[in-house]
Amino acid sequence: MSVTKTSFGNYNDVDIQQFTLSNDNGMAVKITNYGATITSLKVPVDGELREVACGFDALSGYFSEDYKNNAPYFGCTVGRYCSQIKDSKFTLNDKTYSLADNCGPNNLHGGAVGFDKKIWDAEVITIQGASAALKMRLKSKDLEEGFPGNVDVSVVFSINNANELHINYEATPDADTPLSLTNHTYFNLSGFSESIENHKVQVNTNKRLETDETGAATGVILKLNNKADDLRQPKRIADVHQAMGDGFEHFYVFDNPNANLIQTAVITNSVGDLSLEVYSTEPSMLLYTGKYTSNDLKREDGTQFGKYRGFCCETHRYPNGPNIQNSPGSITKAGETFTSTTIFKFKN
Repeated sequence: MSVTKTSFGNYNDVDIQQFTLSNDNGMAVKITNYGATITSLKVPVDGELREVACGFDALSGYFSEDYKNNAPYFGCTVGRYCSQIKDSKFTLNDKTYSLADNCGPNNLHGGAVGFDKKIWDAEVITIQGASAALKMRLKSKDLEEGFPGNVDVSVVFSINNANELHINYEATPDADTPLSLTNHTYFNLSGFSESIENHKVQVNTNKRLETDETGAATGVILKLNNKADDLRQPKRIADVHQAMGDGFEHFYVFDNPNANLIQTAVITNSVGDLSLEVYSTEPSMLLYTGKYTSNDLKREDGTQFGKYRGFCCETHRYPNGPNIQNSPGSITKAGETFTSTTIFKFKN
């Protein structure tokens, strides 16, 4: 129905803006051009708006010592390549590129200053069928964070009256380069009245990527038939946590060679009054239940974040894809355009 713009703070003497996208039902998504970051997502439930996303109401929240020390990447756009790249290097066209080792020996989420820490150009646009839409653009320079090629990047956020949030990514490099973009929003469908452990989760595949002791994907695809983390039938998150002895940090893999828009996951809160359906064109999705999130993190109104207080469904190319043979779509060639779509659909 509308897009409004407000001041969100100041970063390096630049005024940072926050945009609120709303639909006819009252659903409202707030996005700042610092990191193309979703700061708030409210959906209507029984006549009231419910906050379901981790984030802060001012830019300063993203620069607190607690936040910087924990680095949970709340709501941001991740790039140039999300998740971990093994040993912070890859070889492309017979040349080896070195990256920042910002996660043990590995590179994480694009490096020390990834897309999540950039100021994006923002433009309100019109999309047929959408209630509100916002386009953000970024230019990533050759060898920025060690990655080859200049890249023109855009992310379009739009919502409609079906209470869907659409995120559409495009990126065009002038040299062959790894590209994998995602959104890092943490959701709690109870409105943070409880942890997410009583949510039920379904993921529509029986396969996930193996990871090594450092957290990097090896390229081996594991079959999950009848195992605790086989989520083809809905399971209560706490039950699976207990069975695994750990939280989720699972890269589920989908058979989607033509990059069709498919349903990857359905998550429902404990009382069943709100569910989230995830659709994506991507071959992989990280289900993460916030096992490393600090309990010191709160929204300004006191809303408690922390361990198992939010889950992520990060849709993307294979983690460590540049080092995995035949990893689908991990390298975008010069002049070609990387495209990706993810939809978060909220249902009562």
